[in-house]
Amino acid sequence: MDIQMFGQISDAFGPSGFEEDVIRTIAGYCKKYQVENDAMNNLYVRMPGAKEDSPVIQLDAHTDECGFMVQTIHDNGVLGIIMLGGFIITNIPAHTVLIRTKRGKRVRGIITSKPIHFMNSKERTSQELDIERIYVDIGATSRKEVEEVFGVSVGDPMMPDVSFSYDEDHGICFGKAFDNRAGCACIVDTMDQLYEERDRLPVQVVGAFAAQEEVGTRGAMVTAQVVKPDLAIVFEGSPSDDFYFSASQAQGRMKSGVQIRRMDNSYISNPVFIDYAIELAKKLGIPYQEAVRRGGSTNAGKISVTGKAVPVLVLGVPSRYVHTHYNFCAKDDLEAATKLAAQVIRELDKEKLQRICRQDIL
Repeated sequence: MDIQMFGQISDAFGPSGFEEDVIRTIAGYCKKYQVENDAMNNLYVRMPGAKEDSPVIQLDAHTDECGFMVQTIHDNGVLGIIMLGGFIITNIPAHTVLIRTKRGKRVRGIITSKPIHFMNSKERTSQELDIERIYVDIGATSRKEVEEVFGVSVGDPMMPDVSFSYDEDHGICFGKAFDNRAGCACIVDTMDQLYEERDRLPVQVVGAFAAQEEVGTRGAMVTAQVVKPDLAIVFEGSPSDDFYFSASQAQGRMKSGVQIRRMDNSYISNPVFIDYAIELAKKLGIPYQEAVRRGGSTNAGKISVTGKAVPVLVLGVPSRYVHTHYNFCAKDDLEAATKLAAQVIRELDKEKLQRICRQDIL
């Protein structure tokens, strides 16, 4: 895994609906592939040299991150906001954000939090918050200053103000938006592993980077119709649960390998595809962990019900504190995910495809 590549994708500006910077960054690392985008900010990266009549495997990851949008500008210069994606209200105050103006300038703001000096006793102990009472302060003193001096307008998007770094001594990545820039980096890395053998691959490989997952898995509804896959691998920056459950119960432990997801709220996995992946992981000594999620969803939910149904393998990179400003993940887990995905693709053949697609039942 090229950690510099992952870091640049992580740092890119890309709240839901505003993913242009992300897809430009990814495209910069995909110049040897056939690259195109659509009107929704979905990005398609196709492996050259494949036989047109061979089956298609879609590699999916979503490009958008949880962020905010300016909803209103108050007379005193603070910004009312709405959320783009699933933040928990209590995680929002007292952090900084970057607002992208319509002219492309980035303006730093502080998400407001009432200082303890002005709180009454009830406010000091209450956890009750409302997004309509949380604002962003950019240092302005009036609406006129916000608009005319700072250039901020209603509708401008904003993202967490966090910069990527890598702790090489411990193999730990720190940054924002690992859900799902980790998955985006995994697509690029997987395709790079396969590039030199592209003429011998049993399938056509298409990397599909989907927009607007955090607001309803919308991009994948489009990418799956465009790609028309026979199979799909969905990469996710999955929420790490190793701080909330015992070691024997946790299913998303950082530094414990790729997470193979059997179920969540959006889909039930294809068990034959899962068994095939686990068999390869065991054979190659790739660390993995299995997950049955009570909640959550991925683009697999939309991709799996496209056309005549698509078997989907969801591979997760356990990432701590997703849907907040700051994340950790391990380089080893990123590499376990891409190594397994690449081998799943290499070893596909007609018989395995028929079995995974359940064409041998009748």
